[in-house]
Amino acid sequence: MIRDLCDGQLEGAEIGSTEITFTPEKIKGGIHTADTKTAGSVCLLMQVSMPCVLFAASSSELHLKGGTNAEMAPQIDYTVMVFKPIAEKFGFKFNCDIKTRGYYPKGGGEVIVRVSPVKQLNPINLTDRGYVTKIYGRAFVAGVLPFKVAKDMAAAAVRCIRKEIRDLYVNIQSVQEPKDQAFGNGNGIIIIAETSTGCLFAGSSLGKRGVNADKVGIEAAEMLLANLRHGGTVDEYLQDQLIVFMALANGVSRIKTGPVTLHTQTAIHFAEQIAKAKFIVKKSEDEEDASKDTYIIECQGIGMTNPNL
Repeated sequence: MIRDLCDGQLEGAEIGSTEITFTPEKIKGGIHTADTKTAGSVCLLMQVSMPCVLFAASSSELHLKGGTNAEMAPQIDYTVMVFKPIAEKFGFKFNCDIKTRGYYPKGGGEVIVRVSPVKQLNPINLTDRGYVTKIYGRAFVAGVLPFKVAKDMAAAAVRCIRKEIRDLYVNIQSVQEPKDQAFGNGNGIIIIAETSTGCLFAGSSLGKRGVNADKVGIEAAEMLLANLRHGGTVDEYLQDQLIVFMALANGVSRIKTGPVTLHTQTAIHFAEQIAKAKFIVKKSEDEEDASKDTYIIECQGIGMTNPNL
């Protein structure tokens, strides 16, 4: 996909290859289609293309096909409800139109992402978590799965959260995906906590054959609660998705996180090697974080400038 976005040369990109050679050229805007032909995640296609199209010569429209709610990747609801509002703090906007949802193993989902280029990215400072003000979410079923499954996932999640957070209304909607907007069968849930300073945290889970609905709901709820305990301003899945933008931004960015994930360490490694950005990861010195596993990731961005604008 990235080769096509920039008319580049790509060698060795086939299954079984242990080495690729990629020579990028000028990033161009316009309409691009990328189809995994499986339940491969459209969100991962978006993750890799977004930093590129921000520095294109003109606006881009990305038609991404595959899984929208798939394992081992952000669900599209996470991308839209958590990643988008936080990533846009870097000073860009994008629009994500979910045409069809697709699930494992068939895929068949499609989203259209529209992005306008920017001259530069602004640094961000996400170090004040505030307190949780609302918790909301979405439990869905698609295809042949009965609506009761969505309601059971939502109810189990609410019960689980209630044990720890009693003073907030937990608003999880149960949804039957319309037949014309979902391909194949699937079920899952995402629950989001929002704080007084605009931080967003999520817990999510997907149904699998033979796993009862309650268990799916509880897994998502427990993931959310774990992400609220560490005192960071981003959850464990947003950390690594922000690294590339921090590296490209013009100035110093800071985010407060829980334990630094291997994904984040990897992203930092490559951002330092390829973009020559400088990162410092240190334990948070704030008093309220003393007893917690909380870190500050600081980056001196390279101030990448769009040569086309």
